[in-house]
Amino acid sequence: MFFSFDKRILYVFLGICVLSMLMGYLSNPAELLSLLLSIPGVLIAITFHEYAHAYAAYKLGDDTAKLQGRLSLNPIKHMDPIGIIMLLFLGFGWGRPVQIDSRNFNRNISLSKAEAIVSIAGPLANFILAILFSIITIVIIKFELLATCSVRVAFTILTILQSIIAINIGLGIFNLIPLPPLDGSKVLMHFLPYKAKMWFMNNEQIFYIIFLLIWITGIAGAIISPAIQAVYSGIFKLTATIFGVSI
Repeated sequence: MFFSFDKRILYVFLGICVLSMLMGYLSNPAELLSLLLSIPGVLIAITFHEYAHAYAAYKLGDDTAKLQGRLSLNPIKHMDPIGIIMLLFLGFGWGRPVQIDSRNFNRNISLSKAEAIVSIAGPLANFILAILFSIITIVIIKFELLATCSVRVAFTILTILQSIIAINIGLGIFNLIPLPPLDGSKVLMHFLPYKAKMWFMNNEQIFYIIFLLIWITGIAGAIISPAIQAVYSGIFKLTATIFGVSI
């Protein structure tokens, strides 16, 4: 990162936002229950996202993440407090960044391509999980696998599954935004011409500031939320069509 700021300010701002939202949840038990049921989705999405980064780097020759214990499906290894809160309350966020050392990458591909592969691995894992859990949900509906369960249990299970799908899509889309420090910026860098790449790198500080501004002002949510809904609807409808389920 090319500039520094007092993270306490960020934590105070986030704390105020969370307290404000919590007051709303406490006055609405249904929304509070929905929030609690989204926790499994947050843990699964972040864990597999960061694991995918670590695994891709390891397969390309860099064992930095493995030595740091990040080549693991233990959620605790990958949690970032702010990112978790963002995912819980806003539907998009991040995990603790996986560190890589590009000097360790195999030389059979360019460093730029290797970094792009490692970066895209996280969002790709989220989209794969979204598709997988969509299939599970549709199969449950098609074959009425919850028919013997009480309405409350069936509702809880389906709500958790839908939350897992939505959160994985949200994490995947959010991290594809081409602004540092998100994964999309490194993917974009690989495809930029040399001069454009140098300009992007020399002005990275500005893009960090832009990222913070669109996040704090809510612009990111206004842009991403419709995209999340569109992808969620598209994946779910496509899966339902394939299995012949009307939704």
